[in-house]
Formats: sequence, C-alpha cells, structure tokens
Amino acid sequence: MELVVVILAAGKGSRMYSDLPKVLHQLAGKPLLAHVMDAAHSLNPQKIMTVYGHGGEAVQAYFKDRAIHWVFQKEQLGTGHAVAQTLPHISDQATVLILYGDVPLIESKTLQGLVAAVNQKTLALLTVETDQPQGYGRILRDQNKQVCCVIEQKDATPEQQKIREINTGMVAVSAHWLKRWLPTLKANNAQGEYYLTDIIKRAVEDHLTIQVLHPQTLAEVEGVNDRKQLACLERCYQRAQAEKFMLAGVTLLDPQRFDLRGTLKVGKDTVIDANVIIEGQVTLGSRVRIGAHVILNNVIMGDEVIIKPFTHIENAVIEARCEVGPYARLRPGTHLHHHAKVGNFVEVKDAIVGEDSKINHLSYIGNAELGKNVNVGAGTITCNYDGAYKHKTTMKDNAFIGSNSALVAPVVIGEGATIGAGSVIYENAPDGKLTITRAKQETNNRWQRPQKQ
Repeated sequence: MELVVVILAAGKGSRMYSDLPKVLHQLAGKPLLAHVMDAAHSLNPQKIMTVYGHGGEAVQAYFKDRAIHWVFQKEQLGTGHAVAQTLPHISDQATVLILYGDVPLIESKTLQGLVAAVNQKTLALLTVETDQPQGYGRILRDQNKQVCCVIEQKDATPEQQKIREINTGMVAVSAHWLKRWLPTLKANNAQGEYYLTDIIKRAVEDHLTIQVLHPQTLAEVEGVNDRKQLACLERCYQRAQAEKFMLAGVTLLDPQRFDLRGTLKVGKDTVIDANVIIEGQVTLGSRVRIGAHVILNNVIMGDEVIIKPFTHIENAVIEARCEVGPYARLRPGTHLHHHAKVGNFVEVKDAIVGEDSKINHLSYIGNAELGKNVNVGAGTITCNYDGAYKHKTTMKDNAFIGSNSALVAPVVIGEGATIGAGSVIYENAPDGKLTITRAKQETNNRWQRPQKQ
C-alpha cells in the first residue's frame, strides 16, 4: 500500500520569542523538523508532504536538498485544516501518517507500528498516559473501554480533564476516509479551529476500529513550544544516547555531561570524560581516551589515541597511538600519522604530520607536510600566507626545527636537516646540515639602565 507522510510544520512558535521559525530551532545539532523528517524517511514512504506557513521560505531553503513536497497553509485554522491542504495531492488508496514538525524524538519503531496497524477498516492512533496531561486532548472511551472520541483540554469538562490518557496527534489512516471526513469538520469549539482530532468520532460513526498504540517513552511524543521544553528534550535525547553507548561498551565518566550532535561510531574500551561534544560524523577506534572539554567535529580516529583536555579537532584524521593536547587545535585538513604528537597550544591546519613526528608546544603549522620523526621546537611558525596566496612548507624525515623558528613558505627543510633556534628560514635547507639565520650577539659595556629622576 502506498504510504504518504504528512508533517505539520506551519506554526509560528510565538512562545519561542524568535525570528527563526520554530521547526528550525535545533536539538542535538539539527532542526526539530529534520528529526521528524529522518524518522519519516526511515519508513520508505512514497511521498513526504510538509505543510508550511510562518517562515516558510526559510524552512524550504534549509531543506532544499531533500525530496519533500511542500504544501502552503495560508491561514492557520487548525490541524484539520492543515491536513486538508494536502488531500488534493494524495491518492485515495494511500495510507496517510500524520506527524508534527515540533515533536522531534518520535522513534521509527513507533511509527512502523502505527502504519502496520492500518487497513481500510482500521485507524491507528498513538496515545500515552501521563501524570501531567495539562494542555493535551483527552482520550474518551465508552463503556466497553473502546476509544470513542478525543476532547481538547479547552473544551473538556473538569471531570474529563482528570483523564490521564492523552492524544499525541499522531495518527495513521486511509486517505479515502480523510477525504470523506475532513470537509465535514466544524470550527465550533473554544479555539475556533478545525481539529484533526474530530476525525476519531467520525471513524467511530463509520464503524472503523480504533487501534491504539503507545510509544516506548513519553519523550517520544513531547512537543516543543518554548525554549524550556527544548532544553528538556535536549537532555532526554542526550541521556538516551549516553545510555546507548554505555551499553555498547563505551565508558562515559559523567553521562549527564555528554553531548552528541551528529553521529558517533566507537570501538571497544574507549573512555570519554565530562563535557565532550561530538559534532558531525565522528569515528573513534578502540581504547581511545578523550579528555574533558574536548570538541570533535567530523573526525576519524584510530586505536589507542589520547586526546587531552580542552582540545578542539575539526575535519581531521588521527591515526593509531597519536597524542594530542591539552589545549591543542587541529583544523580542517590535518592528518596525523601513527604515533605523532601535537602538544599544548599548538594549532595545525591543512597539514600532514608523519609517523613519530612531534610538535609539542606553542606552534602554528599550516599548509605543511612533515615526514617521519620530525621534531618541531616550541614557538615555530610556518609563514604560509603572503597576503594573497598560501604556500607549502615541507619538512623531510628526521628534520629538527629549533625553537622560535619561522619557516617562510614555500620552503623545503631537507632530510635530517637541523634549523637553529630563532632562525627565519626563507630558502631551502639542505639535507643533514645545520642551517641558521641569527644576528651576531653583542654586549654594550658602556650602556647603563635608565633611572627615574
């Protein structure tokens, strides 16, 4: 059966107090709507239709590379009205799954259950029981405990408001029935809106079975209306991720202070300290140790790597048994080969650092290629930018760069060459030789320190 997913994302989100459309606010490093779209894509639907309204241009621009059918809701007249805008684009034979762009943590497994429960005589409804049902529509059941309708909180009696089973708004049903019911909806309620929830009563009147399903956790169906709710769901998401990785063999020294804002693949016996942030696509080998306050963004890391605290790494490859930090910064294009070391207050960009090579302190290495067993002394700088173009510095195997040296690119430091401390090197240094550019040291015996009068 054809599956069409309809995502309602037209709301303004006034309680966010933001110029950004609500569905573009981020959770775990990506927009709320992106989480919902990813869950929808996991079902392999024939079509995903997103109903947009406020800030529609920004929303469409963000997702321009996705195969999404956009439907404009000019007036915000309720959820029933929003879904009705999609009906001309849906065949009668399709199953329609309705989701919400501000409910980001819905699980694919839950949605699969909803879709599987639908047929021409069955509507699948997702509900949940909670001790805090305020603000949600209540599920009303008949004397046989069968669902008979949904009543919104503003229209519910005090007795009905005591009901703990609430409507999540997520429903799956045949498009044939939606096309029959939605044109009949009335806005004679407290909010003056066309409620999608009114289709439950219509389904009962047409003798459909209401198949009720429940999510694994309440967080799956919680929506975001303000920044406090957004922060709460962020922590729910991060706790779930932390638990998943700990159960897979990763040691998190403080699971409450672990943030995954992308994807993470980890080998065995890896240890991650507090306040580590994972962004983009990160792969860690086995027996890796990540220190506190480290940020990893699009990083591939081999086995037994040690990353010391307060290190930032972005778009880099770090091979096995390397050691980085503390307070190091590896910028895009960095590739550390086996057993290389980058120490404190060192910045590396667009550079290859060969096996067993060391840059231990207070240096900048950019647009460079270091061979094996190169030693770069403290305070060394590759002067790679001439104000218009960047140029390459090459340090061949076993080169030794003395402290406080400036290597003016383009320049080649030969194999086994030594650069004397404090040198400014602007011509190629030959293999195996000491190259030094240092002014003669003099002492002025007549000089006297100035004195205050």
